[in-house]
Amino acid sequence: MSDRIKVIPQYLIPKQGLTRFAGRIAGHQGGQYTTTLIRWFVGKYGVNMEEAANPDIASYASFNEFFTRPLRQDARPLAKADFVCPVDGAISQFGGIDDDQIFQAKGHKFSTTALVGGDATLAAQFQHGSFANLYLSPKDYHRLHMPCEGRLTRMIYVPGALFSVNPTTARGIPGLFARNERVVCVFNSKEHGAFVLVLVGATIVGSMATTWHGLVNPPRPGVVKEWRYDDKTIVLKKGEEMGRFLLGSTIVMLFKKDTIGFNPEWAPERSVRLGEVMGNKPAAKRA
Repeated sequence: MSDRIKVIPQYLIPKQGLTRFAGRIAGHQGGQYTTTLIRWFVGKYGVNMEEAANPDIASYASFNEFFTRPLRQDARPLAKADFVCPVDGAISQFGGIDDDQIFQAKGHKFSTTALVGGDATLAAQFQHGSFANLYLSPKDYHRLHMPCEGRLTRMIYVPGALFSVNPTTARGIPGLFARNERVVCVFNSKEHGAFVLVLVGATIVGSMATTWHGLVNPPRPGVVKEWRYDDKTIVLKKGEEMGRFLLGSTIVMLFKKDTIGFNPEWAPERSVRLGEVMGNKPAAKRA
């Protein structure tokens, strides 16, 4: 069965309603019922609680509290690299941006302009640049960290659909990451220039949050919203937490031309861990 046929049910299910319901369940403090749900989830998905700062399943008041649990401080050491992987997950795709087109899967591309919510001026900075799409599965750690140091300049909320973002859906739905709801975080680095981290929503992703703003959604106003930070100095260091998903999704990163040479060990569908080498400045740039 082709991937396009497999994803047909996603066009039919009430994704918004399902997501609201899942959000309520995940935020509910249900005592023993919550503990039972968490214990089932840990067993089903093979979650490694030994890496958690708090491994006691019964101590989490809600599923959201468990799902966004912090790790032990020594669980993810940062590699000595210009860019480190910002999440635990798997590589969906990565590589060069073809003019303004990002490769999604065989037969599918989407534009940087569409991804960032229609801002052509912002998107133009990444023409012929580089991108990486990293998928977070249910078992993964769901806090997001910085690939390099950066000063926050803008945040843009872009309304959209709530399709799943798993590999099958990426192969079956055109323009997936530029169709789904997303939060676009724009940074500037003294060393690497402008870069963008895009938090992509999905079915039953109850909310997305950043460390400087808190919950960005809900509410879901249905229109683009923007926050500018020109009058503030919000600088996040490499490896520092910048946000989190309440239920899993995908992060898309954009870098300017000749900014990053990706880890030669990276390949689509390969598992990755927070803090490992994502890449370094190209040799010519370093010289």
